[in-house]
Amino acid sequence: MTSIKEQAAISRLLSFLQDWDNAGKVARSHILDSFIETNQGKTAPELEQEFSQGASLFLVRLTTWLRLTYMTGSCLDKLLRSIGIFLSAVSSNRYLIEFLEVGGVLTLLEILGLEKIKEEDKKESIKLLQVVANSGRKYKELICESYGVRSIAEFLAKSKSEETQEEVQVLLDSLVHGNPKYQNQVYKGLIALLPCASPKAQQLSLQTLRTAQSIIGATHPSIVDCVLKVLRTMHLEVQYEAIELIKDLVNYDVCPALLRGLVDLLIPSVRETSKLQPKILNDSSVLQLTAQLPVFLQQAAAAKTIGVLARSNTSLAQEMLHLRVVHSLLSAMGNTDHSNSQRQASLTLQTFPVVEQHVRKSMGEELYQLFLSSPENLYMKIDSIQADILAANKVNVTRELHLTEACSSMSFCFSPGNEDQNEDTEGKE
Repeated sequence: MTSIKEQAAISRLLSFLQDWDNAGKVARSHILDSFIETNQGKTAPELEQEFSQGASLFLVRLTTWLRLTYMTGSCLDKLLRSIGIFLSAVSSNRYLIEFLEVGGVLTLLEILGLEKIKEEDKKESIKLLQVVANSGRKYKELICESYGVRSIAEFLAKSKSEETQEEVQVLLDSLVHGNPKYQNQVYKGLIALLPCASPKAQQLSLQTLRTAQSIIGATHPSIVDCVLKVLRTMHLEVQYEAIELIKDLVNYDVCPALLRGLVDLLIPSVRETSKLQPKILNDSSVLQLTAQLPVFLQQAAAAKTIGVLARSNTSLAQEMLHLRVVHSLLSAMGNTDHSNSQRQASLTLQTFPVVEQHVRKSMGEELYQLFLSSPENLYMKIDSIQADILAANKVNVTRELHLTEACSSMSFCFSPGNEDQNEDTEGKE
């Protein structure tokens, strides 16, 4: 027989559940406020003690109300936080299973796609999905099997709250770890996010991609084109993450395509640059916008990236020399429509070996001396004729590279001190 104390506890539980069942929206909201304040951080045994071993009876009511009202957003934040108390409690595996058995994961994912739901409520949904994912591999697989990666990625791209987006990143990072069956799905989802319109989403996706790349150890062919297009960004924090990812990717099989793509970006296609011409003819104010033309932002970022790679790895620098990077850098230096392209190309040109004679010949002595004295500020000192000379250069060091590689290892310094040595190897263009 149960003791008087146990009977009293059961009576209190039944009374509490009856109050919940009979309560309207306002009253239930107050009940949730009290529950959250009283039980935040409790373990599963403590919750059972609070509810006289009947905590699951309250959890099932919460999940039922969630399924009935989540489309309207009624008390949704309090409801999700209350469920979170159960799911995040120590030794709460029983509660987690009960929540999943009634379709909890699908409900959380559907919340992310509803337009009428507040951002804060969606953030609480993400936090619950984090709890589910952190509970083990089979739970991560359940999220992925429920088309979770797509829903989560789409929400990251559309979210207007950076704080919420950072919570999404935590979830995606969890899904890529310890999830071998679906880690490639997460990896592809992150790549698909790169063209999105949200700079914060791009930044977080690039960061998580670096982690995913190291876990998977193989690349997807589309990653090269996607990461190169990110270089069109106006946001330096996004550009930084893109360059960091490129530094990782050169260690994989996509390296040749990546280097070729970077060098190609130094000379924008006529099709890209011609898009602006009609506007310039009809609207003089457009002249002020040419510096922000995405293709020129991409050109400057490519020049910067090439410099980063060349300084960190001499073999990469040598490979890019074979791709006629010197010719392309000189051309970028002649782009008077975008001063940062000129500046980045000039700074990067310094990092390449055994080319000063070619550069001097192409520039002419006066311009070359200006370049040596202040490459960072060269773009401010050249006139239109000198810019045209740079843009139309015909430098090709490929023949000399083969001779140099056959003779000895190269010294990576750009100074007049190597002039005599280079004159011995210089041939006709």
